[in-house]
Amino acid sequence: MSKMRDTYDQPQSSSYRMKIFIKSALVMLVLVLLTLICLMPIYLMCINATRSNQDIINSALSFLPGMDFVDNFDIAKKRLLFDAFRGFRNSFVIAGASTVLTIFFSCLTAYGLCVYDFKIKDSAFTFIVAVMMVPTQVMGVGFIRFMMNFFGMKLTGTYWPLIIPAIAAPAVVFFMCQNMKATFPFDIIEAARIDGCSEFRTFLTIGMPMLKPAIAVQTIFAFVTNWNNYYTPNMILSSSTTSSKFWGDKSTMPMMITKVISNDNVQERGAQAAVIAISILPLIIAYVILSRFIIEGVALGGVKE
Repeated sequence: MSKMRDTYDQPQSSSYRMKIFIKSALVMLVLVLLTLICLMPIYLMCINATRSNQDIINSALSFLPGMDFVDNFDIAKKRLLFDAFRGFRNSFVIAGASTVLTIFFSCLTAYGLCVYDFKIKDSAFTFIVAVMMVPTQVMGVGFIRFMMNFFGMKLTGTYWPLIIPAIAAPAVVFFMCQNMKATFPFDIIEAARIDGCSEFRTFLTIGMPMLKPAIAVQTIFAFVTNWNNYYTPNMILSSSTTSSKFWGDKSTMPMMITKVISNDNVQERGAQAAVIAISILPLIIAYVILSRFIIEGVALGGVKE
């Protein structure tokens, strides 16, 4: 009887394994195609960054790199007035400081909403979600006027309006709240209180390390968002005060790239591609450094105790 059952189950199990193999192969094929579609524009841009302007005009599409990257960068620096050092410096100051403030205060807000019970807890969370629906462009004019008349201080032309408002990041707070509700062990907080640990110290030594995978994900998103932000810095910094005596030109990397691309007097496609390729290097480095924590977060989220 057992032999008959084994012979009956063997074809069924082999066909089932074949179906799983075919399904996995199709999924892998789709993922590879999507990856190629996403990476192909970046690859072509990096290739064009190594080709001369005449080569790009003669053949716009090429998969083989050239030998003119240094010449393109020199053209961008001399003829297109592209200052890579100042662009990186200004964008790093704004994006770095904004990301730190966004992550810390968003984690602190989410911690307070999830760990503590108070009367307006649900109303506060609803208000935060509602703020997410308001586009930045709607508040643009009012924001500029407010910064120009902030208690008599004219903050336009400075970095403060680009850094301090990063404290309020509704989308990051929402993500942290959902992550804490799903994976955060609240019993550890009670144990820390019993041991006499202060509330703020509990947040720093227990809450923040527990949120490390979520913090890594939001750090990448916040850094990329602030690095690529052109709308707000262009409103705040595009005035006669964008250049100071001690700091020099305050334009961010997206503002410099826009000036290079919109320069109609000099048509240098290779130099323009080189400028864009250089500008995305910090984003790639940040992702490579923090991608390990993202994988850990996915792995931890799939473990059920």
